[in-house]
Amino acid sequence: MLNRYPLWKYLLIGIVLLVGLVYSLPNLYPEDPSVQISSVRGDATIDADQLDSIRQSLLDAGIDIKGVESEDTRVLIRLDDPDDQLRSRDMIAGMLGDDYVVALNLAEATPQWLQALSASPMTLGLDLRGGVHFLLEVDMDAALEQRLEVNASAMREQLRSERIRYRGTEIEGRTLTFTFANEEDRDSARRLIAREFRDFDYDSAGDGRGAQLVMTMTEQAVNDLQDYAVNQNLTTLRNRVDELGVAEPMVQRQGPDRIVVELPGVQDTVAAKRVVGATANLEFRLEARPDTPDIETQSFSFRNDPSRTADLMRDVIITGDSVSSASRSFDENGRPQVNINLDGTGGTLMNRATRTNIGRNMAVLFIEHRTRDTTVIEDGEEITVREPYTERGLISLATIQSALGNSFRITGLDSPTEAAELALLLRSGSLAAPIYFVQERTIGPSLGAENIQRGVMSVQIGLVLVVLFMLIRYKVFGIFANVALALNLTLLIAAMSMLGATLTLPGIAGIVLTLGMAVDANVLIFERIREELRSGLSIQQAIHAGYERAFTSIVDANITTLLVAVILFSIGTGPVKGFAVTLSLGIITSLFTALLVTRSMVNLTYGGKPVKKLWI
Repeated sequence: MLNRYPLWKYLLIGIVLLVGLVYSLPNLYPEDPSVQISSVRGDATIDADQLDSIRQSLLDAGIDIKGVESEDTRVLIRLDDPDDQLRSRDMIAGMLGDDYVVALNLAEATPQWLQALSASPMTLGLDLRGGVHFLLEVDMDAALEQRLEVNASAMREQLRSERIRYRGTEIEGRTLTFTFANEEDRDSARRLIAREFRDFDYDSAGDGRGAQLVMTMTEQAVNDLQDYAVNQNLTTLRNRVDELGVAEPMVQRQGPDRIVVELPGVQDTVAAKRVVGATANLEFRLEARPDTPDIETQSFSFRNDPSRTADLMRDVIITGDSVSSASRSFDENGRPQVNINLDGTGGTLMNRATRTNIGRNMAVLFIEHRTRDTTVIEDGEEITVREPYTERGLISLATIQSALGNSFRITGLDSPTEAAELALLLRSGSLAAPIYFVQERTIGPSLGAENIQRGVMSVQIGLVLVVLFMLIRYKVFGIFANVALALNLTLLIAAMSMLGATLTLPGIAGIVLTLGMAVDANVLIFERIREELRSGLSIQQAIHAGYERAFTSIVDANITTLLVAVILFSIGTGPVKGFAVTLSLGIITSLFTALLVTRSMVNLTYGGKPVKKLWI
């Protein structure tokens, strides 16, 4: 019988529409503007009296509180008005000490029964949701110094293996200088080192006990190192941002030594800076023996007890660069630790060093590059100058009980939070050179709300115009098309929510375009039905022919547009990708609603029934 679907097809269409409705519902529950209070080191707690005092102070200031959630070392205060966020944060920060970080946040408000179905709202981009924008600068001088330190360590090992005595090493700028007891040792060292290290220009200076080998890194090697440092930092920062779970972040190079990082939805700038900008690394070194010459040792204090010190060998066994994976856990006494797996080269070096030093202590040295702002007077004006400095401290000093391989653990950490952050940094990789924050900009949710309001208004205006046109032009069939259009929008939102796609302003433009394209298929079908009626076919035959004969044209037109959208997504970046995503999903949902949903409504209304006149 013409214009009748089997029961299974009606059920299938109904299930798809129901799933789409359920998974689009979370978008009706926008995130709450909130203020998050957390411990700096992860071990401080907020007691009930402090929390009551904070709540009362906010109420006295006329700030409405939607709810307060407290768990261990973290408190989340939900607010009713985004404009109250900044004022609340400043008030709370003034009440609490330096042991706490008070930051802006956006708290999820999706009902529990939807969360149980893994339903969540669409992810919004930086232009809609707000977030943070960082401009970072790579410290090229530090990158050069680090490379020279590594080369110096390797050179010292070569000299010791060939029993060539040296008196000391010195690094200045891009020059590495070795001092020897006589000219013969210097010349032997030059022949040995020059074979392995070809990125230096070699020169001899002094004589007797002041004989020196001066090695200056070539201009090409310096340029290659700087390019490597920026690219390696780009990769590391992308890994760290991925660990943060930020949707649609942007990490890209700007100029010769700068990197731009944009994190949509991130309001806790302190936490973001702590992870993104962390320049921490680890070094594994042996403790110096009592008879080790002073020129081969360095003294360091413990991070958790500065009064304790230990003398370590200058030579590094491995660094954090050799770590392939790291995870946080707890030891048998419930203290935090980090489980580490090394790559092949790191495992070999660790095994070689520990196999011949059983019973000797091995230290884990934590290194972090920081900056501090100092004020200087220049030409009678106060100028703020950024001064880089490096903090080094021992995490642990343990006896080597047996030869270590690719897997071992680090203990001696202060808190689970510190262990988690250290594991994250080791997993994502250490930076090839320190980076410093040149610019930090927070895009507040109020700006995003304004963009969302304008975007929604554009969708509404487009939807109203399309609805009116379809009603006037196609009457009852226009109602079918308009219902399908609403369902199409629902399915599109559900698909984006389920796939975790990010909605941006260009994405909203894609939705508006989808609304217009969605009725194109219905227009083709309805006009085809009119033609069939004018040619003398019966109403049932005209409906059937209209859908069947318009099918090929509709699919061909939408497939070509879909191919263009896929190309845009594959080669585009940022806004172009956002537009391509909504356009691609919109084409798929439009085909479903235009060809199946409207057909099922027409079939249920006219199929198998005597119809004298068709309102189209």
